[in-house]
Amino acid sequence: MERLRESLHEAPIIDKDGYEYLVHPISNGVPMLDPALLREVVVGIVRNADLDVDKIVAPEAMGIHVATALSLQTDIPLVVIRKREYGLPEEVSLEKSTGYSSSEMYINDIEDGDRVLIVDDLLSTGGTLAAITEALDDIGADVADIVVVLNKVGDSALDDTDYEATSLLDITVEDGEVTVH
Repeated sequence: MERLRESLHEAPIIDKDGYEYLVHPISNGVPMLDPALLREVVVGIVRNADLDVDKIVAPEAMGIHVATALSLQTDIPLVVIRKREYGLPEEVSLEKSTGYSSSEMYINDIEDGDRVLIVDDLLSTGGTLAAITEALDDIGADVADIVVVLNKVGDSALDDTDYEATSLLDITVEDGEVTVH
């Protein structure tokens, strides 16, 4: 995880109404994402995740590139939880809240009994992952594992669920600085 560690110290941090927002290639695609960094992240996920699953699930938008690369590496199908409603049969909506926004998301192609791995770029407030796990539970899916690239250490909405996320790196963002734990 050397590339990932180095990239964190180069990443800008911006203030979003009092929330210190890390702008990082894995989380935002800005600055540009080096393929070697993405490859290192995918190898890290492969080494740490339960891959005995039917589907990889990733929320739009910034989990998509990590999950796509993982899907290509493992041949496990990918389901993207979208921010747009398509009105397809069996589509499930969920309401998610983060440290800086609230919105609805939509799940398609997950069925009762599907064993899934949730992959995301960053666990911060946990609002997105908590809402996704609740919706997947309601569908009857089996959440085998949750893996995030980065975990901002601290309380999160995921703490109020039966799930824990594995992270490649734990970080804090404070006073404009990133600390890797």
